[in-house]
Order: sequence, then structure tokens, then C-alpha cells
Amino acid sequence: MATEFVERKRWLFLGLPFTFTKYYIKENVITINSGFFKKIENDCYMYKVQDVELVTSLMERIFGLGTVVCYTGDTTHPKLMLVHIKNSREIKNFILENSEQARIKRRTLNMLDIGAGVDDLDGDMLD
Repeated sequence: MATEFVERKRWLFLGLPFTFTKYYIKENVITINSGFFKKIENDCYMYKVQDVELVTSLMERIFGLGTVVCYTGDTTHPKLMLVHIKNSREIKNFILENSEQARIKRRTLNMLDIGAGVDDLDGDMLD
């Protein structure tokens, strides 16, 4: 498996790469470079990625593209979107696996609220 992906945002029509947005997906960081006159570079660490989703419209499937949506704990991009990219399924799987490895490496823990409160506990346990 690749340790790094470099993809370019593409036009939906024919999947042509005529945009000024590039995505760099590495083992520990996702970087988005966009703009022509005003260049913007934005990074998101892999350990902040909480969930990953692959969205493919009919037109994207026709041209072999997809959109990867990363739900993150990042302040600037809580919903990081890698729009109209090739190899979208491989990139989604890469991000999913590497974000889990990054969380394990940094010893960060995601807590889920499953809705169980003190009122839900059996009365015998409270004595």
C-alpha cells in the first residue's frame, strides 16, 4: 500500500484536472493546497480524523471519481472534503487505517456517549 497520495481536484465533466487544488495525503497529515492568485495551505493531522465517508454521485462513477469526506476534530475543517478525486476508495481506506494508527500512537481516545445515565442503572448497583 502506498504511504502517500497526491491527488488533484478535478472537474466533474470528463474528470479533467483543471483546478488549482491539490490534496497531499500522508501517514500523519492531510494537506490541502488551493488557489491561484491567493494560495491557501491547510493541514489536518491524521489523529484528528474521527470518521471517513466516501460519496460517489452517478457522474463521479461514470468518470471514475469520488469525494472523500473526513469528519475531524480540526477547528478550520471539521468536515474536510477531498472533492472529485481519483483513487477515492483507496484514499478513504488509507485515511481510515492511518487515522486509527495515529490515534493509537498518540494515545488519544474517543469517548462515545451511549446515553446511559445514572437513572438508567439498576437500583441495586447504587447501594
